[in-house]
Amino acid sequence: MTPLEWLAQRGMGALAEKMEIKFIEFTIERAVATMPVEGNTQPVGLLHGGAYVVLGESLGSMAANLHAGPGRLAVGVDINATHTRSATSGIVTGVCTPIHLGRSVAVHEIAVSDDQGRRCSTIRITNMIKDFPAS
Repeated sequence: MTPLEWLAQRGMGALAEKMEIKFIEFTIERAVATMPVEGNTQPVGLLHGGAYVVLGESLGSMAANLHAGPGRLAVGVDINATHTRSATSGIVTGVCTPIHLGRSVAVHEIAVSDDQGRRCSTIRITNMIKDFPAS
Protein backbone atom coordinates (compact mmCIF):
# COMPACT_ATOMS: atom_id res chain seq x y z
CA MET A 1 0.00 0.00 0.00
CA THR A 2 1.38 3.43 -0.93
CA PRO A 3 1.43 6.22 1.68
CA LEU A 4 -1.36 8.09 -0.19
CA GLU A 5 -3.48 4.90 -0.16
CA TRP A 6 -2.78 4.51 3.57
CA LEU A 7 -3.91 8.11 4.10
CA ALA A 8 -7.09 7.59 2.07
CA GLN A 9 -7.89 4.44 4.07
CA ARG A 10 -7.21 6.10 7.44
CA GLY A 11 -8.93 9.38 6.59
CA MET A 12 -7.91 12.92 7.52
CA GLY A 13 -10.70 13.68 9.96
CA ALA A 14 -13.85 15.76 9.74
CA LEU A 15 -12.20 19.17 10.19
CA ALA A 16 -9.67 18.68 7.37
CA GLU A 17 -12.47 17.45 5.11
CA LYS A 18 -14.69 20.42 6.05
CA MET A 19 -11.86 22.83 5.21
CA GLU A 20 -11.35 21.00 1.87
CA ILE A 21 -7.72 20.06 2.52
CA LYS A 22 -6.40 17.85 -0.28
CA PHE A 23 -3.18 15.86 0.03
CA ILE A 24 -1.28 15.75 -3.26
CA GLU A 25 2.04 14.25 -2.12
CA PHE A 26 2.65 12.12 0.96
CA THR A 27 5.88 10.47 2.02
CA ILE A 28 7.92 10.45 5.22
CA GLU A 29 10.34 12.96 3.66
CA ARG A 30 7.73 15.39 2.23
CA ALA A 31 4.00 15.92 2.43
CA VAL A 32 2.11 18.48 0.34
CA ALA A 33 -1.52 19.56 0.63
CA THR A 34 -3.71 22.38 -0.63
CA MET A 35 -6.60 24.27 0.90
CA PRO A 36 -8.93 26.87 -0.66
CA VAL A 37 -9.00 30.37 0.79
CA GLU A 38 -12.73 30.68 0.08
CA GLY A 39 -14.74 29.31 2.97
CA ASN A 40 -11.79 29.56 5.39
CA THR A 41 -11.58 33.32 5.87
CA GLN A 42 -12.04 35.67 8.79
CA PRO A 43 -14.54 38.58 8.61
CA VAL A 44 -12.43 40.92 6.42
CA GLY A 45 -11.73 38.30 3.75
CA LEU A 46 -8.24 37.14 4.74
CA LEU A 47 -7.45 33.47 5.23
CA HIS A 48 -8.01 32.85 8.94
CA GLY A 49 -4.79 32.37 10.91
CA GLY A 50 -6.28 29.28 12.49
CA ALA A 51 -6.89 27.83 9.03
CA TYR A 52 -3.14 27.99 8.34
CA VAL A 53 -2.60 26.11 11.59
CA VAL A 54 -5.22 23.46 10.73
CA LEU A 55 -3.46 22.87 7.39
CA GLY A 56 -0.09 22.68 9.15
CA GLU A 57 -1.30 20.33 11.86
CA SER A 58 -3.04 18.10 9.32
CA LEU A 59 0.19 17.78 7.34
CA GLY A 60 2.55 17.43 10.30
CA SER A 61 0.42 15.01 12.29
CA MET A 62 -0.28 12.72 9.35
CA ALA A 63 3.40 12.74 8.36
CA ALA A 64 4.38 11.90 11.96
CA ASN A 65 1.87 9.04 12.00
CA LEU A 66 3.30 7.67 8.76
CA HIS A 67 6.78 7.82 10.33
CA ALA A 68 5.52 6.16 13.54
CA GLY A 69 4.56 3.03 11.64
CA PRO A 70 2.13 0.20 12.37
CA GLY A 71 0.96 -0.17 15.97
CA ARG A 72 2.19 3.30 16.92
CA LEU A 73 0.42 6.65 17.16
CA ALA A 74 1.69 10.23 16.86
CA VAL A 75 -0.15 12.93 18.82
CA GLY A 76 0.53 16.65 18.72
CA VAL A 77 2.06 18.17 21.84
CA ASP A 78 3.17 21.59 20.55
CA ILE A 79 2.42 23.79 17.55
CA ASN A 80 3.29 27.37 16.65
CA ALA A 81 2.82 29.54 13.61
CA THR A 82 4.22 32.76 12.27
CA HIS A 83 2.03 34.45 9.64
CA THR A 84 3.96 36.73 7.27
CA ARG A 85 1.47 37.40 4.47
CA SER A 86 -2.29 37.22 3.97
CA ALA A 87 -3.94 35.10 1.29
CA THR A 88 -7.26 36.51 0.04
CA SER A 89 -8.19 34.20 -2.84
CA GLY A 90 -7.25 31.02 -4.65
CA ILE A 91 -5.58 28.19 -2.82
CA VAL A 92 -2.70 27.89 -0.40
CA THR A 93 -0.21 25.05 -0.49
CA GLY A 94 1.50 23.58 2.55
CA VAL A 95 4.82 21.77 2.20
CA CYS A 96 5.77 19.70 5.23
CA THR A 97 9.32 18.52 5.85
CA PRO A 98 10.79 16.76 8.88
CA ILE A 99 13.19 18.54 11.21
CA HIS A 100 13.61 15.52 13.52
CA LEU A 101 12.29 11.96 13.20
CA GLY A 102 12.96 9.99 16.36
CA ARG A 103 11.47 6.98 18.11
CA SER A 104 9.41 9.05 20.55
CA VAL A 105 9.31 12.55 19.01
CA ALA A 106 8.82 13.91 15.49
CA VAL A 107 9.18 17.59 14.60
CA HIS A 108 8.03 19.03 11.25
CA GLU A 109 8.10 22.43 9.59
CA ILE A 110 5.29 23.41 7.25
CA ALA A 111 5.73 26.29 4.80
CA VAL A 112 2.39 27.59 3.49
CA SER A 113 2.45 29.65 0.28
CA ASP A 114 -0.17 31.40 -1.84
CA ASP A 115 -0.88 30.93 -5.56
CA GLN A 116 2.08 33.17 -6.45
CA GLY A 117 4.50 31.08 -4.37
CA ARG A 118 4.81 33.72 -1.64
CA ARG A 119 5.19 32.31 1.87
CA CYS A 120 2.22 33.23 4.04
CA SER A 121 2.85 31.17 7.17
CA THR A 122 5.50 28.99 8.75
CA ILE A 123 4.28 26.33 11.20
CA ARG A 124 6.29 24.02 13.43
CA ILE A 125 4.64 21.01 15.05
CA THR A 126 6.01 18.51 17.57
CA ASN A 127 4.34 15.11 17.85
CA MET A 128 4.90 12.55 20.59
CA ILE A 129 5.01 8.98 19.27
CA LYS A 130 3.69 6.18 21.45
CA ASP A 131 2.31 2.68 21.16
CA PHE A 132 -1.26 2.56 19.90
CA PRO A 133 -3.63 2.07 22.87
CA ALA A 134 -5.05 -1.44 23.29
CA SER A 135 -8.74 -1.65 22.45
